[in-house]
Amino acid sequence: MDAFFASVEQLDYPELKSKPIAVGGSEKRGVVAAASYEARKFGVRSAMSSALAKRKCPELIFVPHHFDRYKEVSKQIREIFLHYTDLVEPLSLDEAFLDVTDNRYGHNSATEIATEIRQRIFEETGLTASAGISINKFMAKIGSDINKPNGQKTIKPAEVIPFLETLSINKFFGVGKVTAKKMNSWGIYNGHQLKQHSAEFLTQHFGKSGIHFYNIVRGIQYSEVKPNRIRKSVGTERTFIENKYDKADIIAALDKIAVETEKRMRSSKSKGKTITVKIKYNDFTVQTRSRTINKYIDTKADIWPVALELLEQDELTLPIRLLGISLSNLAHLKKEVIPKDNPQLKFAF
Repeated sequence: MDAFFASVEQLDYPELKSKPIAVGGSEKRGVVAAASYEARKFGVRSAMSSALAKRKCPELIFVPHHFDRYKEVSKQIREIFLHYTDLVEPLSLDEAFLDVTDNRYGHNSATEIATEIRQRIFEETGLTASAGISINKFMAKIGSDINKPNGQKTIKPAEVIPFLETLSINKFFGVGKVTAKKMNSWGIYNGHQLKQHSAEFLTQHFGKSGIHFYNIVRGIQYSEVKPNRIRKSVGTERTFIENKYDKADIIAALDKIAVETEKRMRSSKSKGKTITVKIKYNDFTVQTRSRTINKYIDTKADIWPVALELLEQDELTLPIRLLGISLSNLAHLKKEVIPKDNPQLKFAF
């Protein structure tokens, strides 16, 4: 995601849009947790002291963090990822690897999938994302930083080696300032120069990381995308660009959410018995209303009547900024085994 924490704050508080903001800290003390792109132009960065950030950007606006909100948006984005593949490895709230070699729609182009996902993220959250697409996690990670913000970069198999040879050593994922300085002392400033050194030399001077550097500059990485959670629910949420005040509009929006939830249930090859409707009001208070029925369901025809009853079981406090439907208490259907006869296509957000 692009400047995730700061972008969420600018989304939720339009008066902050296009202004230099820092999440966390204050004018006198503390540390910046995240900075908007407007603030980054002045050199403001995460982990920078608030006092230094303010000196660099006198117009900087400090805002408190809202981690529950960031987690909520992150979960919404994660559900979009899972609509395409089960192989999602989160790195943080705002970043993940996806392996789309075998994807739910049979796409042969990871580039097209990344474009589609980025568009869905924008349509469903109002936020922008960047992606890198390549043959392994290391290359995808590098690619994801090249055309930020709101862009993507595909590094095709034939382009990997030439790309790495011209890449500055401090752009290599995993090479920090200390390691880069040490490499510079040995005359290593780019991938081509790194490639001139043997595995023995790199291991001797950089320890266990040496063999890693030896491999990655040759485009070699065997690390798989490893999902680290078992899916416990499937659902859809929509944060509205404008708050909903009219009951008919709210019901119409929930109907569309039920349609999308059916699609996601089918994609996940799951059925559920517990239906939950989530409602977030303008003041950010959240209600969840759930019901467990006596059969497993996955269709809109079964989901919608229960969801509508849950919506109407208590009086709504208008306006509403978000609605969601999810199914839990899942039963997973046996998935068809698809042979992996395509080259691996991976990308990172």
